[in-house]
Amino acid sequence: MKKLLSSFLLLFLLWGCTGQLPEKRRFTFNENGKFKIAQFTDIHWVHGAPTAARSVESIRAVLAAEKPDIAILTGDLVYRVPDREPWTELIAIFEETKTPFAVTLGNHDGEANTKITRSEIFDILLRSPYFVGEKGPEDIFGTGNHVIPVYDRNNKTAAALYCFDSNAYSTNPKISGYDAIHFDQIAWYRRESDKYASDNNGKPLPSLAFFHIPLPEYFQVIDVPSFIGIHRENPAPPKYNSGLFYSFLEQQDVMGVFVGHEHINDYIGILENIALAYGRVSGWEAYGNLERGARIIELYENEFVFDTWICTPLGIEQIFNYPTGISNVDEETMTYLPALDVNPTEQGVSYKYYEGRFRSVENIDTTKKVSEGIMKNISILEAQAEDYFAYEFRCLIRIPERNVYSFYTISDDDSQIYIDNRLVVNKNWSPIGLLNGKVALEAGFHELKVLFYEDTAGQFLEVGYAGRNIRSRKLPDEILFVPDGRYTK
Repeated sequence: MKKLLSSFLLLFLLWGCTGQLPEKRRFTFNENGKFKIAQFTDIHWVHGAPTAARSVESIRAVLAAEKPDIAILTGDLVYRVPDREPWTELIAIFEETKTPFAVTLGNHDGEANTKITRSEIFDILLRSPYFVGEKGPEDIFGTGNHVIPVYDRNNKTAAALYCFDSNAYSTNPKISGYDAIHFDQIAWYRRESDKYASDNNGKPLPSLAFFHIPLPEYFQVIDVPSFIGIHRENPAPPKYNSGLFYSFLEQQDVMGVFVGHEHINDYIGILENIALAYGRVSGWEAYGNLERGARIIELYENEFVFDTWICTPLGIEQIFNYPTGISNVDEETMTYLPALDVNPTEQGVSYKYYEGRFRSVENIDTTKKVSEGIMKNISILEAQAEDYFAYEFRCLIRIPERNVYSFYTISDDDSQIYIDNRLVVNKNWSPIGLLNGKVALEAGFHELKVLFYEDTAGQFLEVGYAGRNIRSRKLPDEILFVPDGRYTK
């Protein structure tokens, strides 16, 4: 009660001095060009529960260890309680630690048995000087749809954090189960996204999205190569897909989506160049035996890059990099391929060019070889035919340090990447798109082979890579070499 009175006294003094709540906090990347977010989810705070003190201890331990710039709470925060007091108890954790925080509501927040509406919850939150969220536009569905800008050190908007109300249960009598994010919410996001892009010289702004109930696409990400983390229960999304993920793809700004809802999942993976992630359950009143904690996300100023990991009072788990999909799990478990004993001097790529109809990209050498030679980099621009042609590229690639690397192709049609005769990327019979794969390499030279086949219609090929200390990029000319006498006959 003393803590509660202190909070209200502080609020009263602020009102008395300014006549209004304190100005909304402005977030900026630090002097190292980084910005850190702590995602807490599914706290399930129950007033008077014996587990409450343990939940507070876990949250405070994470805040002390990570010192985030902002905490974003992604729903199911207060559970099975009759009034407003539990919300003030939960808010007090962030006020006492002086941590700015935002909130997206879950399906249990504001349920009938809590005797408080979702709008009334935000009225309580808005009284806290450390709450930096908003109730959101009144003319769209849900409560708490808002976006938090993050500025660079030149006072220009450098990132956007979208907070959505994923709502609770379907309001359509013909549809059962959880509600979806509605069309007008998606339209709101697209307007905001367009506005930020317009202010950014027409370029999408690096962004993240936070809400409670996962998207249907969380089923698909379980099978991607970049998947890591704990998956002990099936996702429980709405039965029907309202298209938010596709809007993220079209707008090309959202790098990652962060949700809660399932208490014994904390996995992450990259689907169509968007990371889909669960947070770590944060409250001990929730079901499941995972150590309570938070997901940490660290953004890089003006870059489509972030690192994320799970933090608990016991330490750090599952360090993951976007967009490479490389994790500490990869670095600790993958077998590293040794460097070759070579010392090439000629830069470039050896190629063979074929024309004809192929059953697959693997048997292109069964048809007519039209030409061969050496080019500066991997390219299909010199192809003599419009359709039904193929390339085999070979070279040595210089790897700067022992690490896990992600190689990718963007191709139309088929493509493969081999590193030291190991198949790393295999893109078969699909429209243009990006596909990547990971390989652990010792520092030095490694053999790179790329196969490409063009069937009909469009034609495109780009080959690139990324590493822990290398941003995703097309393979640069200076790391590609042709050994003397190899692949040129």
